[in-house]
Amino acid sequence: MARTIRSMVRTTLVFFFLFIISVSGGNQDDMLIRSLGSSAMILPLFRSTPNSSEQQLPISFRRQLKMLQSRHPNARMRLYDDLLSNGYYTTRLLIGTPPQEFALIVDSGSTVTYVPCSTCEQCGKHQDPRFQPDLSSTYQPVKCSTDCTCNSDRTQCIYERQYAEMSSSSGVLGEDIVSFGSGSALKPQRAVFGCENEETGDLYSQRADGIIGLGSGQLSILDQLVDKGVIADSFSLCYGGMDVGGGVMILGGISPPTEMVFTHSDPVRSPYYNIDLKEIHVAGKSLKLNPDIFNKKHGTVLDSGTTYAYLPEEAFLAFKDAITENLNHLKPIRGPDPTYNDICFSGAGSVVPELSKTFPKVEMVFESGKKLSLAPENYLFKHSKHPGAYCLGIFQNGKDPTTLLGGIIVRNTLVTYDRENEKVGFFKTNCSVLWDNVHILGANSTESSSNHLKNSTTGYPPTMAPSGLPVNNNFNPGKVKIGIIIFDMSLSIKYSDLVPHIRELAEFIAQDLEVNTSQVHLLNFTARGNETLMRCSIHPMGSAQYISNITAMKIIDRLTEHRFQLPGVFENSKLVEWKIEPLRKRAKLVKFVLRNLQLLECITADLCNTCISFYVFQTIAYIWPWWRKYSALLLGGVAVMVLSFATLGMWFVWRQRQQQALGSYKPVAAIVPEQELQKL
Repeated sequence: MARTIRSMVRTTLVFFFLFIISVSGGNQDDMLIRSLGSSAMILPLFRSTPNSSEQQLPISFRRQLKMLQSRHPNARMRLYDDLLSNGYYTTRLLIGTPPQEFALIVDSGSTVTYVPCSTCEQCGKHQDPRFQPDLSSTYQPVKCSTDCTCNSDRTQCIYERQYAEMSSSSGVLGEDIVSFGSGSALKPQRAVFGCENEETGDLYSQRADGIIGLGSGQLSILDQLVDKGVIADSFSLCYGGMDVGGGVMILGGISPPTEMVFTHSDPVRSPYYNIDLKEIHVAGKSLKLNPDIFNKKHGTVLDSGTTYAYLPEEAFLAFKDAITENLNHLKPIRGPDPTYNDICFSGAGSVVPELSKTFPKVEMVFESGKKLSLAPENYLFKHSKHPGAYCLGIFQNGKDPTTLLGGIIVRNTLVTYDRENEKVGFFKTNCSVLWDNVHILGANSTESSSNHLKNSTTGYPPTMAPSGLPVNNNFNPGKVKIGIIIFDMSLSIKYSDLVPHIRELAEFIAQDLEVNTSQVHLLNFTARGNETLMRCSIHPMGSAQYISNITAMKIIDRLTEHRFQLPGVFENSKLVEWKIEPLRKRAKLVKFVLRNLQLLECITADLCNTCISFYVFQTIAYIWPWWRKYSALLLGGVAVMVLSFATLGMWFVWRQRQQQALGSYKPVAAIVPEQELQKL
């Protein structure tokens, strides 16, 4: 009935706009296509209380006219972190003049973008320094008015957000220039954002600085850009796969791949982004469920800020049983956390692409009958304590009948939220390498984007240094295997004070670049007054001959985008230069010996114990991968060397005895031992 009423209303609106067009002489076809768009207010998914200051607003006729213009540029932004390691994905947003950079959680269930403010009295320690309004020449506070909630002295607008997991954020509203990074075709724009003065719960303890809200509402940065007419009313997200992370976000419209599967998203049906899910198939068989089970309460909701997926009780039990029935040869084991009754299986192996041979294929079927295939990485997560074991990443949503689909469902899936046309599209692709190929999805694309995405094999960004940092690279890292990444840093600490923290420094570098500590080699140090110049190299993992595409891409990203920062006593350190060396065929033993000659410099500084312990640690870390792979060969070589030295030693002893037996030449009048005691 409701659908029939909406259809009648739309028909009436169509005739109304046709009448307006006929009077004004406009283009009827274009106007008719654009006239049916609508906008709904999207609230935070876990928000406990609504905010009366944000009300649903109809799209103005002026906004519709802006939609008729030529295709807009979009903001292409890289995604960072890993869904299961961090619980979220982040992107980098620059605010102010000069720009201040922030790592913000991508959340389609939030309607406000906020960062910690320099005046915050209760904010945790996050990845980047707090926003300082006084240092931005373009910052303006949003003054109190009837359109917002005001502070106690009624001078400035404020915001408040509370979440069901007992976390909260509150602060004042400000307006400033917002920039989207070097990969964005969209120029910097003025936008309203939240400047936090207090945060609690997970928001206080998280590493990320804040949240970028992609929901629909007056404070949404997406709605602000759409209202300005600078982007189309759409955005896309693409999350990297298991053990890979990364990805891309596009604010604005794209030319979707021809194979993209679309489903209707009704802004009136729910205050969140929803889809028309009707069935779930496991191993080709439909779960025996009433289709209405996915349409209760808020329906089936997509939320990029949620990690896992949650089904109504009946649907979850049916899904769990169907998965278990197809895993007879795997052994059920306890989950990594004893406080949760996770459903886990061991014996599947550690190669992610091979999981589809062990775990069944899952499909989501939409109202249109179209299907979205889910690979095992879309409903499993790795067991943290047992290699080759995996657990279900889909859980029961308590007594809540809403179906909630978090980020795990859309890993390695390009998801387009086409708000203008009230639909959501899905396209399976390798999100980790999409960054260099997403330009083909732009408005001026003349080639099939899906073909480009399928043929993509490399994920390297262009080899370029950050502004002001020299770099010596004359090759394309997408075609040449990277052997070593080298960078120089200026550490704001004396060399004598640095040495006790060398091991700690290596661990910090590994953590910030998301590599193993054994891959970090500190090559040399040069004392310069109160500072120390350091050269560091990142090597391949274990016995690998070169650094993987994904690892190299992450390291280069952090170096080129000024996101490589060290904590503690190294907080004020600066990156001076970085470069990439291709894989070279030369003896690693030579590099090993040269690298450990640095031990001599430590000895001369009277810091032997600390340095020796560090270099012993480095030596073991370097030799161990070789020992595991070539232990038999090395033992044989050692045995040959021992036998050779023993033979040489025996020959030397025999030769000495022969010389003693024959006598030896002595000069005249030379005194030999005890000669004066010999009898005449």
